[in-house]
Amino acid sequence: QVQLVESGGGLVQAGGSLRLSCVASGRTFSSYGMAWFRQAPGKEPEFVVAISRSGGSTYSADSMKGRFTASRDNAKNTVYLQMNSLKPEDTAVYLCAAVLTSNSATIYRQATQYDYWGQGTQVTVSS
Repeated sequence: QVQLVESGGGLVQAGGSLRLSCVASGRTFSSYGMAWFRQAPGKEPEFVVAISRSGGSTYSADSMKGRFTASRDNAKNTVYLQMNSLKPEDTAVYLCAAVLTSNSATIYRQATQYDYWGQGTQVTVSS
């Protein structure tokens, strides 16, 4: 089992940047595919970006390509989300998710594929 704790959220003006972090407990972090989702009030979680176990493969939602990038440091049990050119519609709670997988390159994009979730960190973008 793995526990996930996100940090780095906050209030930022439109056009600004934020870097979110998600730290995982345990010693097998490199066995987990990771992803970021976001959830606005009253809405279902929305896929943002996923990254493979090795970090060699990533996939971003179309609306975020070129603005949001995921990376990971398996030695630090941490996955990151770099968000640039933020827009007011990016306002949401950003959630980190993990799935145990034997495939080092597979990307998972559906929320239902993930077994572990953090509590989230709030990102608010002002216009």
